[in-house]
This record gives sequence, structure tokens and C-alpha cells, in this order.
Amino acid sequence: QVQLVESGGGLVQPGGSLRLSCVASKSISSFNIMAWYRQAPGKPRELVAEIPPTGNYYYADTVKGRFTVGRDAANENILYLQMNTLKPEDTAVYYCSATLDMYDYWGRGTQVTVSS
Repeated sequence: QVQLVESGGGLVQPGGSLRLSCVASKSISSFNIMAWYRQAPGKPRELVAEIPPTGNYYYADTVKGRFTVGRDAANENILYLQMNTLKPEDTAVYYCSATLDMYDYWGRGTQVTVSS
């Protein structure tokens, strides 16, 4: 049974930073794809950043240059999303996703609110 648990969300002012973590029940290198999605109220869920099995990491145009996805160097079970220069439009519930053998696993999400 794969479990994903997100943390690190909260309230931050515009221009601020947050670091989200996703703790998986097994090494994230075990998965084919690791990704962060977000869903704002009244909007569909959208892909924010992705670590594919090969090739370059993917970032949505709206976060490129501000967000960084990666594997935690100290813990192989953790995926992070470093979010800098946050904007009000980044407000959403952020979800961690892992794909293994064509099956997608999801965490329950963590709320990020960017507001002054």
C-alpha cells in the first residue's frame, strides 16, 4: 500500500516562500513519475511540476523560475517543492502524486494561501 503525506503549507504574504514536503511510504526512486499538482477553488487540478523517469524536469509556465521540485538529499522517501516569490494566484491545495506501474497515487493535499 503506497501512502503519500504532504506538509509545509500555510499562509504566506506575496513575495514569500514555502517549502512543501511529500513523504512517501517507500523510496521515491521506486516510482516511475513523481509530481506536484494544485487545485484552486472552482478550477480544475493542474500539474505544477514533475520528475519524469528520464529527461528534464517539467514546470508549468506559471511557476517556471519560481518553483523547484526535487528529491530530499537526506531522506530518499521525500519529494519537495520549493516555492519562491509566491503570488496570490498560487493559492491552492497542493497535492503530491506518484505513478507506479500505470497507477496513480495521491496524497490528501496541503493548503497554500498567499495573501497580505
